[in-house]
Amino acid sequence: MSPPAPKPLPAGAVTILPLAGLPEITTGADLAALLISELDIVGGLHDGDLLVVSSKVVSKALGLRAPEGTAREDLVHRHTHRIVAERSTPQGTTSIVESVAGPVMAAAGLDASNTGAGGGVLALPSDPDGAARDLHDALASHSPDTAFGLVISDTAGRPWRLGQTDFALGAHGVRVVDDLRGATDADGRPLAVTSRAVADEVAAAADLVKGKTGGVGAALVRGLGGLVTNDTAAGARSLVRTGPADWFALGHREAVRAALGAPPGSAEARHVGIPSVTPEADELRGARAVRLALLGHEDAHVLGGVSGGYAVSSASPLLAGRVAARLEVALAGESVTAKVRIA
Repeated sequence: MSPPAPKPLPAGAVTILPLAGLPEITTGADLAALLISELDIVGGLHDGDLLVVSSKVVSKALGLRAPEGTAREDLVHRHTHRIVAERSTPQGTTSIVESVAGPVMAAAGLDASNTGAGGGVLALPSDPDGAARDLHDALASHSPDTAFGLVISDTAGRPWRLGQTDFALGAHGVRVVDDLRGATDADGRPLAVTSRAVADEVAAAADLVKGKTGGVGAALVRGLGGLVTNDTAAGARSLVRTGPADWFALGHREAVRAALGAPPGSAEARHVGIPSVTPEADELRGARAVRLALLGHEDAHVLGGVSGGYAVSSASPLLAGRVAARLEVALAGESVTAKVRIA
């Protein structure tokens, strides 16, 4: 007796299929042809499919690899548009930056894990949406007349949440946002702010089958054909919130330090000292606040310490008052509570 035919999937069902047979990708590899071979195993590309490819795979094919021994901080600087926050660690300085690739992330997205036999450090494409468009075009040449979307995914942490998740670094042929503003919810109430980052949701869903340790560099998502579009004006870069819409352009310590003349990444910031990622004694944080307060005001002097407060002196009462005010702000930025007086 033959087994019963499988029941059709219910409306709204989404399936995610790992493309597990990709070989180790090397510089110049025909990534589109390799993906097509894996897609053939699951029936090829269908109308409405979304293909999610890890940025690491794309970076390897494009040869975006720095060799072993390259100074990591120099690499981060090369791929950074601006520094948002920085902390010292036993391994050096770790920075959260707005990357040249677009997203705000740790170390500009540089990655030394799963780099293959070539080792070194992989960098992100400087134009992820352009890389997605090029790969989409190459795949479309193998599957003409098929309407599909492509997402290049990467991994990042998120403010106020533990752990990492995948997000859409680049996209082509995909509606990246489902803007529900002006619609109504299930109870008929108007939606004023809801705008779903559906490309990020697709990338995160695909990572459930790609993972980080199994060597699966791509996945096929079926059942979301409504996200496939011919309008490619808004890629994944449009999801990056920077500029006037960014409420958190700097870390709280970096904002104070920048206001007092030591913006993150500067020689002045290094002179003052970079806060540690680990807990620090009040005395150490207080000494950093003193150096910040005296930056550019070296004719003044600060005596004392945290428990007994600080005394500011100078031949100029005006300068002493200015440094005292700077010190109060600098101490607040370091979360140190201490009295400041003019000697």
